[in-house]
Amino acid sequence: MLFDRTAGPAIAVAVTFVWLGMVLAIAFVEAPLKFRAPNVTLPIGLGIGRLVFRALNTVEVGFALVLLAIVATGTTPARSAVAFSVAVAALAVQLIAVRPRLTRRSEQVLAGLDGPRSRGHYAYVGLEVVKVAALVVTGTLLLAA
Repeated sequence: MLFDRTAGPAIAVAVTFVWLGMVLAIAFVEAPLKFRAPNVTLPIGLGIGRLVFRALNTVEVGFALVLLAIVATGTTPARSAVAFSVAVAALAVQLIAVRPRLTRRSEQVLAGLDGPRSRGHYAYVGLEVVKVAALVVTGTLLLAA
């Protein structure tokens, strides 16, 4: 067995809240603030954002896999598993549907092309809000179990 019955829930709580903290810190603090820093141009900010969010999403997938392994052991209450599934679904939509569009748009900006402002950021932020809510619920339910 990958996780015993006592370690699994503790690891799940820790991973959930670390994941939550990373999303809050990067998506809602770092991302908007970098554009307010002196001498940070749009192309520089986009370049930084692409690197940071690629790293964040990679870590998020790792956290999701750890939590999935714990859920698969059957030690996680069903309500927690449902809330976790909402977070994973939001992440999947971000990675499969939204990020590719944002990447294409940022490539155009970095190539010097001008065009209409992207609305994809609104979708990404909306999914971040859903993911944050789902992680809060997941962590809270895991702590209450």
